[in-house]
Order: sequence, then structure tokens, then C-alpha cells
Amino acid sequence: MLARWLEHRAETSKYAPTCRGFNRQAPHCDQSRQKRLIEELPFFAPILGQNLDAMHRETQIGAMKVSDVDILIVPGYTNSGPDHWQTRWEAKLSTARRVEQAEWSKPVREDWVARVVEEVNASTRPVVLVAHSLGVPTVIHAIPDLKQKVAGAFFVAPPDVANPDIRPKHLMTFGPYPRNRLPFPSITIASRNDPFGEFGHAEDIASAWGSALIDAGESGHINADSGHGPWPEGTMVFAQFLSRL
Repeated sequence: MLARWLEHRAETSKYAPTCRGFNRQAPHCDQSRQKRLIEELPFFAPILGQNLDAMHRETQIGAMKVSDVDILIVPGYTNSGPDHWQTRWEAKLSTARRVEQAEWSKPVREDWVARVVEEVNASTRPVVLVAHSLGVPTVIHAIPDLKQKVAGAFFVAPPDVANPDIRPKHLMTFGPYPRNRLPFPSITIASRNDPFGEFGHAEDIASAWGSALIDAGESGHINADSGHGPWPEGTMVFAQFLSRL
């Protein structure tokens, strides 16, 4: 599986294990390690392809061009700022648009879910969802009401919204996660030191969803604050994911 492969690469690297994963901008990671991470990522493409091929057979989704899909960016709590990788992707991908929320700092689950449903169902092309943080449970809760075809979903840093220690506490209203197998292919990228959710939690829900899990190492919440504004590794994984849809 993807997680085991990436773990193997980290363990066999001559560089410090604390620099593993996608946190290429961490101050303790030297430039040679960063360069090596970027160079090595394409080599897991066949592994990624095998996982996605299996999902496609189960969900009966055929090959399509990137230009044939609507890419919906689904940010999390307080939105994704100008330096966030989601904002950068939205600006660079011609078919991408953001699911805007009326209230970013005081999220109401029903309202957030309704906006995702509205945007997906208004799409004229198959949809690829790109969700970060609280955007992940928002998408998962929206699935039963989605009428337009979803080609795939790219989940990053899913928070543990059932954890009573999460702050702000009202984010628990987005939990618990439904555990039904997803009706479309997906990838879940999780960090080993995410303050909003343990890796084991992400591993558990990804398994329940039938989602391909990628271990991002010690990458924080995989946002601008953790050094993931420009996120070339994530871009490469997303490009490979889209190429399999």
C-alpha cells in the first residue's frame, strides 16, 4: 500500500527520518533531502495507479481528460488564505472553483454541507473534490445528496471531529464521520503530527472509505502554517490521481 511504500522510502533514506513525508519547507530539512523527495515521488505512480485501478473497477469510472471535470476546492475552518496550497491550485487550474461559505469562522454543518451539495449538483461536468481539514467531513456528509457524477475526491488532513479535545469545540458538530465505502475513487493524505487528528484516525477512516492512504510524515496540518503553500509533492500526487480518472 502507499503508506507502507512511503514509510519504506523514509526508513531507507540516509537523511533524518524527521524530514520524511511532504514537509519540504521544514527548517530542519536540508535542500538535498527536499530535492530527493521531489525526485522520488514519480516512482510511486505505478503503486498509486494499482490502487486507483482497483477503485475504478469497483465504481465503474472510466478514463477522462482533466479538462472534462469541474474541480471543486473545499476549504476547512476559517477558509484557506492566499498562501495556502488550495488557493494556489484554484488560481492555476482553469476548471477549479472554490465552494464559498457564508460563515467561515462559525461553521454550521448543515449550511456547509448544503453549499457543497449545491455546487456539485450545479456542475455540468463530472466533479473532482479537493477537500482540506473540515472540508473533508463536509464532503463526506454531502455524499447522500449528490446528484451529479463525482469522478473522485482528494482529501488532505482530515480532522478527528469526534475528539472532545478538538478546538474550537463546536467543530465536533461535523462528527462522527460516516464509515460507508465511498462511491468514487479517493486519496487521503494524512500527517503524523497533525494537531487536529492522529494518523491512526485517518488510517482508520480511509480504510473504511476504501480510500488510498498516503503517509505525509511529520507535516503538521498540511497548510500554509506548516510550510505547505507551494506544495509540489501534493501537486504531483494530484496530477497522477487525475490522470487515472
